[in-house]
Amino acid sequence: MKKLALLLAVIVALFTVQIGSVSAGQLDEIQKRGTLRVGLEPGYMPFELTSKKGEIIGFDVDMAKRMAKAMGVKLELVSTAWDGIIPALLTDKFDIIMSGMTLTQERNLSINFAKPYVTIGQTMLVNKKHEGKVSSYKDLNSPEFTVGSKLGTTGEQATKRMIGNAKYISYETEQEGVLELVNGKIDAFIYDLPFNVVAYGQKGAGKIFHVDTPFTSEPIAWAVRKGDYDFINWLNNFLHQVKIDGTYDKIYKKWFQDDAWMKEIQ
Repeated sequence: MKKLALLLAVIVALFTVQIGSVSAGQLDEIQKRGTLRVGLEPGYMPFELTSKKGEIIGFDVDMAKRMAKAMGVKLELVSTAWDGIIPALLTDKFDIIMSGMTLTQERNLSINFAKPYVTIGQTMLVNKKHEGKVSSYKDLNSPEFTVGSKLGTTGEQATKRMIGNAKYISYETEQEGVLELVNGKIDAFIYDLPFNVVAYGQKGAGKIFHVDTPFTSEPIAWAVRKGDYDFINWLNNFLHQVKIDGTYDKIYKKWFQDDAWMKEIQ
């Protein structure tokens, strides 16, 4: 009887330890630390960018500030190169990716996503010399065209998948690709609608035109390490709340429907 009681006590103790280890996630760490660490690459307008004062600003930054406030902690922005942003999350360089990241099946194999907070698509910036000739991504699907996008992005994936007959060049940054387009080194640059709208407004000036109807549909979401469902649950509820109370609409209008913020980078 004593052996049975001892065995039951051990089982209960092990079960308690297991429950504790499952429930203790990144939310607890954030609360203990007193800081929410957000990983982003500040080069994707208007989600995140660097102002002329050297400050990181953007839609995701404003959402991160509101998120940290809801948690009752300080915000720390961790600038990270795009090609290393998922490995940096997995090695605990920060708590969450808030960097205009598209939710893809491939990425979902290594990280978990909260519910999408905006849906975008790929559009085309095209050299002015092709105006009247190119009106769809299908028009570019020929070896006579050279098309560019950013390395490691869904723009690159869409280009290779849907415009595979064109010559392709990948760029380290969006700005480099647009500059090459303006200078006539490539015929078109494929990238996300929000960035292309801004880039066209800044650098169009009779040199390029924008085919602004998206030819893909891509959900953008925040990402955390796999298995942290308490964090995912909190993020989903946070998103639901800011959409109800008007916070989301206010921030969205500021960055996607108004261009006043462009004065901060010019």
